[in-house]
Amino acid sequence: MRTGLYPGTFDPMTLGHVDIIRRACTLVDRLVIGVAINRDKGPLFDLEERVRMIEEECARLTRVNGTEIIAHPFENLLIDCAHDVGASMIIRGLRAVSDFEYEFQMVGMNRALDDSVETVFLMADAKNQAIASRLVKEIARLGGDVSKFVTPTVDAALRQKFAKD
Repeated sequence: MRTGLYPGTFDPMTLGHVDIIRRACTLVDRLVIGVAINRDKGPLFDLEERVRMIEEECARLTRVNGTEIIAHPFENLLIDCAHDVGASMIIRGLRAVSDFEYEFQMVGMNRALDDSVETVFLMADAKNQAIASRLVKEIARLGGDVSKFVTPTVDAALRQKFAKD
């Protein structure tokens, strides 16, 4: 069984993430969505909320394509997370050249730590290249419509989150 790991903070999950997940499912039998616990970033959604949104969205994808998709929180090194879940590949999405520069450095470090785990890059679909979680949060915080960038479930969660403020 080929297992892939798609890591990120997913704060919140966007249509860009969903696109990468959908396409990653064609490469693996089991896809682990590594939900990073990054206390330095100060996420809008807590870990449980992010995992719940991922599980809800990925349940739909599993029904469609049959690939096992699970959410797995992690706070250790990415390469250690890959070992923990039995992943032979790390899947990363790229939107722009600036993403590539950062990811190129990460691949080099991860290969130095363990060269048996491959990194596979999937280019964002053209309609998703501008979508970034931080921009989606900013638009939602300022009362803008983010329905073009997230699923209805995430849209509702964002509206609820900012209605509290």
